[in-house]
Amino acid sequence: SETTLVRKQGIVHADLRIGANVAAAGALAANGGVSSPGVKLHGSGFILSAEEAIALGRGSTPGLEAHVRPYRNGRDLTGQSRDCLVIDLFGLGAEEVRTRFPAVYQWVSDRVRPERMAKAHTADGQAYARLWWLHGKPRPVLRAALEGLPRYIATVETAKHRTFQFLDGDIAPDNKLIVIAEARPETLGVLSSRVHVCWSFAAGSKLGVGNDPVYVKSTCFETFPFPVIDAATSTRIAALAEQIDTHRKRQQLAHPDLTLTGLYNVLEKLRRDEPLNAKDKAIHDHGLVSVLRELHDELDRAVFDAYGWNDLACALVGKPGATTPYPEKSAEQAAAEEELLSRLVALNVERAAEEARGLVRWLRPEFQARQATSVQTEIADEEQPARPAVPAVRRPWPASLPEQIRLVADTVAAAPRPLSLDQLAESFTGRGPWKKRLPEIVASLEALGRLRFTDGERSTVI
Repeated sequence: SETTLVRKQGIVHADLRIGANVAAAGALAANGGVSSPGVKLHGSGFILSAEEAIALGRGSTPGLEAHVRPYRNGRDLTGQSRDCLVIDLFGLGAEEVRTRFPAVYQWVSDRVRPERMAKAHTADGQAYARLWWLHGKPRPVLRAALEGLPRYIATVETAKHRTFQFLDGDIAPDNKLIVIAEARPETLGVLSSRVHVCWSFAAGSKLGVGNDPVYVKSTCFETFPFPVIDAATSTRIAALAEQIDTHRKRQQLAHPDLTLTGLYNVLEKLRRDEPLNAKDKAIHDHGLVSVLRELHDELDRAVFDAYGWNDLACALVGKPGATTPYPEKSAEQAAAEEELLSRLVALNVERAAEEARGLVRWLRPEFQARQATSVQTEIADEEQPARPAVPAVRRPWPASLPEQIRLVADTVAAAPRPLSLDQLAESFTGRGPWKKRLPEIVASLEALGRLRFTDGERSTVI
């Protein structure tokens, strides 16, 4: 007998398989600043039914619609939606809430405040107790990215099937959703394709008894190299993505017991040529799953074409494991997926080199480039020592907390460029441990949307 030896290069995985080193892929500036988990409430008392929202004044109290919003978590997306709302008082002080929306103030004070105060003795709980009327993690950076968008893309952080969908811009996303602040359907199409889902399985992690895939935004999204798409292909991908999103929502609206997980369980059975039981057949008929399958296959072919990798489409399109991991794949499919990952890793390296030379293929150039220009301006300002960072006259630190907050906010607003915490402290004079309160005041103003605080290589207050 003859033995054929094949040379293969790549990282050796735990199962001794040689494959693409996805873990080595670096974050790309092109994908920066547009992905984030949703808000983290730290208090179930913020959640309302439709009836409770009306009783608190939604629909009758001017301005309340902006602060009592539709709310979705992972189960709302993959299972049956609760159609609930959430109180979201970001940007408002407690006194303003009490004056403008007294019923909402009392509701949150009765249901959230006691829980926050009970944990005020802990390090994290102290800050949450001080800002008891606000969400624990209000995500001001995400809010800035979503501002003005009529819709955005969301996926459930941990789910059996990796799917993406559009949510209306007025919906507040839960912490267990990963949000992509993008409204273009072509982006939804690429993310929903087999190309990206395969990458997310390799770059993400797993959780739970069923080893459900976890979508880690820093490794699954920020490292992913999007294709450079010509106009015709972009239009095709966009049209298919809109059709898929519309199809699922239309069928679920017509059949309220139809879930996203159920749809894709049946779709996966079709791809594996497994027989459908009575329940599966009902889901197939109500969800028009064969139509959904065709739309996904066409989308996958269009995205492979966008990358110029049609040779891989022949081995992968229509095969099992497009939305959920499939360990029993054929040798041909496994080899094609490894080749796909290798090409994506190489493209990631290529894009990083482009960015180092100054070519950044922004996903949202009008938003991201503006943010980058702002950062570059700040850096350029720092290189000009003649421009003072700290006011020439140091102001006395006031005794009361309201006066302290007002002084910090006014000082930051008047500063000619961003200040570090140390520089901010140098703006004031006083005796006693007043500097210990400064970080808490900065955090409070950030939660209220009055400034942005970044604690990294450069700690700046903006």
